[in-house]
Amino acid sequence: MSEYQNAIDQVATLKSQYNGTWNAISPEFAARMVVQNRFKTGLDVAKYTAKIMRQDMAEYDADCTQYTQSLGCWHGFVGQQKMLSVKKHQGTTSKSYLYLSGWMVAALRSEFGPLPDQSMHEKTSVAALIEELYTFLRQADARELGDLFKQLDAAKASGGDVAAIQAQIDNYETHVVPIIADIDAGFGNEEATYLLAKKMIEAGACCIQIENQVSDAKQCGHQDGKVTVPHEDFLAKINAVRYAFLELGVDDGVIVARTDSLGAGLTQKIPVSTSEGDLASQYNAFLQTTPVNSVADLNEGDLVLKQNGELVKPERLPNGLFRFKPDTGVARCVLDCITSLQNGADLLWIETEKPHVRQIGDMVDQIREVIPNAKLVYNNSPSFNWTLNFRQQVFDAWSEEGKDVSAYDRANLMSVEYDETELAAAADEKIQSFQADAAREAGIFHHLITLPTYHTAALSTDNLAKGYFGDEGMLAYVKGVQRQEIRQGLACVKHQAMAGSDLGDVHKEYFSGEQALKASGEDNTMNQFD
Repeated sequence: MSEYQNAIDQVATLKSQYNGTWNAISPEFAARMVVQNRFKTGLDVAKYTAKIMRQDMAEYDADCTQYTQSLGCWHGFVGQQKMLSVKKHQGTTSKSYLYLSGWMVAALRSEFGPLPDQSMHEKTSVAALIEELYTFLRQADARELGDLFKQLDAAKASGGDVAAIQAQIDNYETHVVPIIADIDAGFGNEEATYLLAKKMIEAGACCIQIENQVSDAKQCGHQDGKVTVPHEDFLAKINAVRYAFLELGVDDGVIVARTDSLGAGLTQKIPVSTSEGDLASQYNAFLQTTPVNSVADLNEGDLVLKQNGELVKPERLPNGLFRFKPDTGVARCVLDCITSLQNGADLLWIETEKPHVRQIGDMVDQIREVIPNAKLVYNNSPSFNWTLNFRQQVFDAWSEEGKDVSAYDRANLMSVEYDETELAAAADEKIQSFQADAAREAGIFHHLITLPTYHTAALSTDNLAKGYFGDEGMLAYVKGVQRQEIRQGLACVKHQAMAGSDLGDVHKEYFSGEQALKASGEDNTMNQFD
């Protein structure tokens, strides 16, 4: 029996128990509302999407071409339109997620106004955005199912193919997909991390990404001044997130452990080593130090460590932070990743300074020597100049091959004068295949772009404003926006329906019958788009 028919039967049975006082209630109408609202709570969403993500991880382990993707979305409407587009063009939402970017929450969702990515925004806004995203995705389901129910009624009235439409209802694929949600560095100590993780999971998050920076000195991964914490501190926060998942019954929740060590040259604290070679000792071995031969080598307030049988003084900056040795970022990243996976994390995130498959792959190869199924979430970041990076990669590869590159200025390869060249075409091919190449060669399970919709909103607004306030006037909107919506079949061209007016009309009819005052009559201008 289908979910829809089962819901009809359940409501009919319930109705019969109320001695005629529910006569105005239609079991079929109630069943439709039940089916249109499959996920009653955020925890229902988290449990459902965690299973999807775990299955996708297993499928990637078996076949590295089965990687997953997402785009960062800063508003529920943006996330909804993204998933409507994915389903329309790909025919399925499979392997497509949403990413909740801490950067965009800070820049676009804080009551303080635009903020840098430094964990200064209200942490409650993170969970609120998760809830908002899933509210819009569920509304997308309700809208599409509502259209199917209309088709079902029409088929019944006209003798159409009722079975075919019923099958579409019974096999309907939801727009609700996993969200990888950024909790930054945890917004405080491990208890604060646990409390926020609970709110995020209750809102629907099945996957939480946490980074190993100092919470109160957190920086964007692509800016300078990053400060990492010792492994013990980071693992305590991983534990806090896992306890939050377990407490709420999301037993297969996913934790992404992000390391910023590649670009972080500082630490706030020196952990206490209790045995030779322990984690604290390994972390401290990366500190920049100078030998201490006598008390004369020390200044007032200096610290001294014993390392490998010798006394050394760690280099400390005027702000109290300690410096790591140069060129240790890769080794620190590898140790961070292995340690995180050995202590409860499920996926890794290595924040890099450029998109280079071999750079990522070399680190993953080292990690997989210890943990063979290690896999990554990777930031296909707008902070990279992708055009320049890949043109320079091609330039360097051609140089090594002995190919003549005298026609190109490596430092100026971003110039438009190179756009139609052989080198530019080769670079674009590498950009196009980057995700597949990195999934195959660098263990990347999930590719995301952190803040693409920040940039698309700016670009599309610039193009519209340029024409509308210029010579094109209203044609800028009609030609550049509305006509494109119609030609490309965007449901959003009927913005009243997208905002819920048709759903509201249906509900009014359920509640009021023929007395319902509906908005979708013949005078509704949205009918111009039929």
